[in-house]
Amino acid sequence: MINLIRAYLKYDPATKSSLEVLFLYPGIKAVMLHRLAHNMYKAGVPFFPRAVSEFSRFLTGIDIHPGAKIGKNLIIDHGMGVVIGETAVIGDDCLIYHGVTLGGVDLNPVKRHPTLMNGVVVGAGAKILGNIVIGECSRVGANSVVIKDVPSHTTVTGIPAKVVNQKGVVPGEELKHDQI
Repeated sequence: MINLIRAYLKYDPATKSSLEVLFLYPGIKAVMLHRLAHNMYKAGVPFFPRAVSEFSRFLTGIDIHPGAKIGKNLIIDHGMGVVIGETAVIGDDCLIYHGVTLGGVDLNPVKRHPTLMNGVVVGAGAKILGNIVIGECSRVGANSVVIKDVPSHTTVTGIPAKVVNQKGVVPGEELKHDQI
């Protein structure tokens, strides 16, 4: 959890202290509650994982299914309206802004939600739909709709999303708003 707090301090210039992140940022609460729900989900505990998930959604405005797999240091900035589906997989050091959906397009009980590899940034309002992969260190522009795989180190924008840049950003490099 200390590394997650440090990640917030690094990526959000509005953040003033660790206590502020821990107590006042909805994204960190949602991720912590998700970890509890996900562990119960993996253990096969009925009902309670979804109850924790619903409580988290009520508290934070962020809806993460207990089955979703989330790596280290996920930052959900602002968070309201974020939806992460059951079979979604999110790698390490990803950044997701408000209003993002990692949604499914298949009603069958299969892998039907996206996979975000390490270092992915998803702009506000973006919709990433289906069993697709967003490659390492890629960027999805605000309000884009992504329905196909995105190669690593690529920026996509639009509806449907199209490649606008393929150099990407190296993990750990400071993010600039024009790269999102």
